[in-house]
Amino acid sequence: MKRWIGFILHLAMIVVLTSFGTYTVLKKVDVEVPDALKVTTDFETPAPKDSIAFSGEVQIAPPFLGKAYNGFKDALAFKESQGKYHVVNTLGYMGKYQFGGNTLHLMGVYDVETFLNDPILQEKAFDVNVARNKWILRRDIKRFTGKRIGGVEVTESGILAAAHLAGAGNVKKYLRSYGQEDVSDAYGSSISYYMKKFAGYDTSKIQQRKDPKI
Repeated sequence: MKRWIGFILHLAMIVVLTSFGTYTVLKKVDVEVPDALKVTTDFETPAPKDSIAFSGEVQIAPPFLGKAYNGFKDALAFKESQGKYHVVNTLGYMGKYQFGGNTLHLMGVYDVETFLNDPILQEKAFDVNVARNKWILRRDIKRFTGKRIGGVEVTESGILAAAHLAGAGNVKKYLRSYGQEDVSDAYGSSISYYMKKFAGYDTSKIQQRKDPKI
């Protein structure tokens, strides 16, 4: 009798649970995506390994604006200051492009505070300095462009970037000694490194000028 009672109670419990339970049957449906909504382009573009700069422990990739003149400016600015207008380094070089006071004086800029707080003035200073260096190095640009020094092809943009780093006079010595007279700044960047890193940009937008002023 006890076994029958237990069996009946167990059966009754199953009936109750079955009555209140809800079962949903999911049917597999194939959904076709319209051609207009399909993605055909890879939106993830990896940055080149040698284009990563470090700020503390955070990796920062420079912008890449192609090989036109604006790309040249931004690539060089990122190397100099990570593109920041208000930076003054430990040696006193200033702004987005890290100009020294003597170079600014040659271009007619004497007010440091105004220079640091005026992005337009800094951009003009860069353009004027490129025009000035083009004039000073005009014969060397014509003579050496296309040749190879230390395994690196010499280009106009590489020459101009190196002149920004070390001055036009030192770049002349480097080219005319075929790389034997290489110099570096206080942070270890050399003429040869800049010649390679900034090669191949189109800097024809800026025309050479003798003693240009802002």
